[in-house]
Amino acid sequence: MDIRTNIPLKNFTTMRLGGPARFFADAHSPAEAQALYRNAKQQQLPVFILGGGSNLLARDEGFDGLVIRMRILGFEVIADDLNTTTIKVGAGEIWDSVVERTVSMNLSGIEAMSAIPGTAGAAPVQNVGAYGQEIAETLISLEAYDTQNDAFAVLQNEDCNFSYRHSIFRGDQQGRYIITSITLQLSKSLPAPPFYDTLQSYLDANNISFYTQQTIRDAVKTIRAEKLPDPTVIANSGSFFKNSIIDAWRANELRQNFPDIKMFEMADGRMKVPSGWLIEKAGLKGSVSHGIRVYEKNALVLVNEAATGYQDLAAAREEIISKVRDTFQVIIEQEPLEITA
Repeated sequence: MDIRTNIPLKNFTTMRLGGPARFFADAHSPAEAQALYRNAKQQQLPVFILGGGSNLLARDEGFDGLVIRMRILGFEVIADDLNTTTIKVGAGEIWDSVVERTVSMNLSGIEAMSAIPGTAGAAPVQNVGAYGQEIAETLISLEAYDTQNDAFAVLQNEDCNFSYRHSIFRGDQQGRYIITSITLQLSKSLPAPPFYDTLQSYLDANNISFYTQQTIRDAVKTIRAEKLPDPTVIANSGSFFKNSIIDAWRANELRQNFPDIKMFEMADGRMKVPSGWLIEKAGLKGSVSHGIRVYEKNALVLVNEAATGYQDLAAAREEIISKVRDTFQVIIEQEPLEITA
């Protein structure tokens, strides 16, 4: 295991901000992840697990501990029947490569999550989702190193306590588990409507009425390319704000004041409001503050245009949150995680 020192975290986050990690190492197997963690704890060092760095922010002071970057590979069919195929995927696999491979196998369930940057192991952490699909819908179980018990564990779907962009891994068990693999059960049926509104509109506009896994993947990739900047070209961390969840009574008030507002009803009766719509209607789309630009094609995205540090991003973030709160009395929340002890 090669442990390096004083590694700039801005080189490993797509927002390209952040100071140095005191120690940095790659884990290519569950055993390596365990050994690295044990060694760090013996030295009384904090540990942070890094995937692709696409939904992650690093602060200017860096991280005074060990950052373990997951590089565990693997893609294995572990069960196959008339209706489904179950696959086990290493935590270090690139997520979009996993989607591409399952689509080539004519499997349904994650095709609408195409072109999401990051690794497979990070997907359950915030219950990654897009265009009507979430990882919670196909994840059967995952394997992880339980740092609390110093043992490997298998967590079932229900153990993860998934909700909108949330799980135990960014909730009350944050930092306890190091995910080493995920197991997904995918369908052999063709994708079927109703599809997410944006996706359906694209399909209709392009006269696509025969739906395959590949046509949905191609459509999503095209939509995302038009709305989301490529993080390898333009520094950003994807959707910076979660969509807002509000009570039904508050939704009715907003409809009265803003008749064109878009909302989506959730299973529990609450309403999901697109935070990008709120930011745009607050007049912030395309604006620049502290070197951070609200992306002109998608107000959910913040672009690092000329920020010199995390403090610039934080200042811009708070200005946006304040303006939306003052305009709509809705508090929007940051989606990316932050590297902290």
